[in-house]
Amino acid sequence: MTISIEDVKVIIPIGGEATRLRPLTVETSKAAVRLLNRPLIEYTLLELARQGIKEIIFGVRGYVNYRSLFDLYKEGIGFSARYHIKPRVHFKYQPRVDSIGNADAVRINLEYYDIQEHFLVVQGDNLFKLDVEKVLEFHENKNAFMTIVLKPVENVEEFGVAELESDNRIKRFVEKPKKEEAPSNLANTGLYVISPEIRKVFKSEEVQEMYKMGKMDFGKDIIPYLIKKGYPIYGYITNDLWFDVGTPGRYLDAMLTLLKTLDAKDMHGIRIDPNRRIFVQGTSPDSRKRRLAIKRMYKKGELKLEGNILIGRHCQIGKHTYIEESSIDNFTIIGEGVKIVKSSLMDRCYIGDYAIIENSIIARHVEIRSSKSRPTRIINSVIAEDVVIGEGSEIVNSKIYPHKLINAESKLYDTVLT
Repeated sequence: MTISIEDVKVIIPIGGEATRLRPLTVETSKAAVRLLNRPLIEYTLLELARQGIKEIIFGVRGYVNYRSLFDLYKEGIGFSARYHIKPRVHFKYQPRVDSIGNADAVRINLEYYDIQEHFLVVQGDNLFKLDVEKVLEFHENKNAFMTIVLKPVENVEEFGVAELESDNRIKRFVEKPKKEEAPSNLANTGLYVISPEIRKVFKSEEVQEMYKMGKMDFGKDIIPYLIKKGYPIYGYITNDLWFDVGTPGRYLDAMLTLLKTLDAKDMHGIRIDPNRRIFVQGTSPDSRKRRLAIKRMYKKGELKLEGNILIGRHCQIGKHTYIEESSIDNFTIIGEGVKIVKSSLMDRCYIGDYAIIENSIIARHVEIRSSKSRPTRIINSVIAEDVVIGEGSEIVNSKIYPHKLINAESKLYDTVLT
């Protein structure tokens, strides 16, 4: 039997509370957090859809995850139209059944949607480039029960790590080992091709007992169990792009990498300098005017732009501002003399004059008040949605939760303000 990519269904478990990415995920699903002016999960959806995948099931648990994903994508018509995908992709959702791990989300959706074919599992907080047909071919040639996509990494302590036999069969799988105890540097990417026979495994007495104990995570529980029971589990090694965007640091790493490597057409913007990766988005007459204003300032030297930069639609930027290796989303207003370095500003932010923002993430609808006499500094920090920060404040190595008002001249160092 040859597995056809058009017949392959994809399940994306989205059930956690994404505590490591807080405060960005307090009111927003991690999958829907914006990265380069679009939801994080959209990179995955587009990667799959362009390769011919037509049915994607969101294994959502909890109100925030369901609301974020359904409100963004509905049944998939808008997504397919936006990216000119024909025939369109169908998005489906887990029924309102609580899952107790990513493997349990897969179990629920396998049964509910009666999936009888080999299927693909991907994670909602991953960014990747992958030739899915090659993985399917590998899976079929190995007659595998499960194929795990593996990626060489430096920081093995953060991932599940596989030890392979000579034919790439996985003989051991260690979750988050110490560096000196890791069997290899091959990390579990959370991308799996799985046989529908796993439905029988989920119904077995042993796995039912694991379920009762709340042990239904692929990396910690199910994969080690399958290996122990002798199922043919294989590792497919990739050197292509892959990010687990699970922390603010990884988010910024992913942003910098995408700014440097994403195809120009996928930046959805127009270069204002033919020799550099500085993109400004927008196609309407109004947004084109804003882009021309930014371009004129840049050409005159009134606006300094260094490195790779994405600027969204309808952005307004004051004179003598410096932006380096950053992403600025739609409808953001930036004052005069502002400095923004290696940071992400989501849409509809207001940044006052002479503010300094470095290595930070500023979420939607944030107001940073600042002036030449009382500049505000935000360094190595994460500011959640709808926060107002008073003039002359200094926020370093800190996290501010949504809807907070920070008084003028506040000094926050190594602080989590919930």
